[in-house]
Formats: sequence, structure tokens, C-alpha cells
Amino acid sequence: MSNFVLPGDKIAITEEYEAGNNACDDGNVVRATVIGENQIDKKERLVHVKNHKSLSVPEVGDVVIGTVEAVMGSMMAILIKYINGKAVKSQVECICPTRNIRKRNIALVKDLVKLKITGHLNGAIHATIQDPSLGVLFTKCRKCGMDVKPLRDIVKCVECGWTDDRKLSSDFLKTDFLKVGE
Repeated sequence: MSNFVLPGDKIAITEEYEAGNNACDDGNVVRATVIGENQIDKKERLVHVKNHKSLSVPEVGDVVIGTVEAVMGSMMAILIKYINGKAVKSQVECICPTRNIRKRNIALVKDLVKLKITGHLNGAIHATIQDPSLGVLFTKCRKCGMDVKPLRDIVKCVECGWTDDRKLSSDFLKTDFLKVGE
């Protein structure tokens, strides 16, 4: 008999074992919540499901890099591309509140930003951009779309001269903000 299980598969009954990692108790039966192999701990009387493929969901304290997908009045939505320097393809978004930052434009849509995950609440991943190392890593001019250069705490277009206020990271325009291969 194979130990391979799919989400919802019956692993054990609740009188024999309790639900462990990646398993849930529906009242009568312990069921798998992920694809993987069931592992029964007879000593502790727990049933776990070992997931071979880890999900690309950041945990509290992780540093993420992503693109700004939407900017609302007091928050922005970011599509996560990297978690702690490792590329992810999960298409997970996080939200970042911006109301306590004294900048006109913290970031604009399609800017590349660096954030730190602060929590998971109500099915949403929450992040912050408050730390000096966090903020915009790469942006373009909002008027002409050309390259910009930093001037203290603003950016200035090298082509048209337009200046714009952004929350810049200390790694702004550095090509080594991502440590590849770690």
C-alpha cells in the first residue's frame, strides 16, 4: 500500500490518531490537506503529511522583492517575485500599508520594491516598507519612461528632468540587491 495522499484523502480515524502537519481533523476522520506522503507517528499518535514541494508563501520576517501591481490611497499590492533572494513562481501578492510614510508617492505601478513580511491576517499577507533598506529598488520616469537617478530622497529623469518623490531603498539601482545562488 502506498503512502501517497491527495488533499481530502482519509489517513486515519480520530480515535486512533490526531492531525499533525498538513493534516486536518474533520470530526471523525484525519484528512490530508496537501499532496504528499502520510507519515504516522505511533509514539505521539499523530499523522503528518510530508509535502515534497514547498509552497512559495513568505513567512513573517522574510524579505521579499516584487512588482507593485496596484496603488490605493493608503496601501499598495505587490506581486512577489523573490522570497529571501530565491525566485518564486507562485503569483502570490502581499499588501503594504503606506499611510504612515511621509512621501507623496511611495512607489508607482510596475516599480520593483523590497519589503519585509509582518504577518498573515484574514487570508492576506501583510508587509512593511518602513526600514531604510526597504523601498523602491528600480523605477522609470513617470512622464517619459526613461531612466532615473537618485537625488537625495527623490528621483530625477536623465532625459526630461522630471523629479518625483519615492521611498527609495538603500539598494536603489544597485545590481547586486539580489544574491543569486545562495
